[in-house]
Amino acid sequence: MRYTQLFERHKDELLLVARVLLMALFVVFGLDKFLNFSGTASYMEAVGLPFPTLSAFIALVMEFVVGLAILIGAYTRPLALALALYTVITALIGHRFWALTGGLRLDTMIHFYKNMCIAGGLLLLCITGPGKYSVDRR
Repeated sequence: MRYTQLFERHKDELLLVARVLLMALFVVFGLDKFLNFSGTASYMEAVGLPFPTLSAFIALVMEFVVGLAILIGAYTRPLALALALYTVITALIGHRFWALTGGLRLDTMIHFYKNMCIAGGLLLLCITGPGKYSVDRR
């Protein structure tokens, strides 16, 4: 059996695994933002975002609420697109490696490109859809 046939046979299971792996980061860090909302708002203020409480709320909703929705496969395509855009925007705002020097520059660059890779995975999820094991398919 060729590997393409194997992937096609298990496409829905692999899409479920992909959703779980992609959303683990968002749900875990979104939950942290929920449990430590004041700290999140303080961080938003420290990095110079306008309306830090609103910014923290947007981050909480995008990471935790949207993350859970995609995890269960609800409104997957539009939410994956929205989360991809959010991820690119947060990379541009929060991981500006080009403005840094030294060891912090490399660490920040890694986070920037990690966000870009995650956005790519979210775009693929937007294109492919959630698969059979999802609320969208029920």
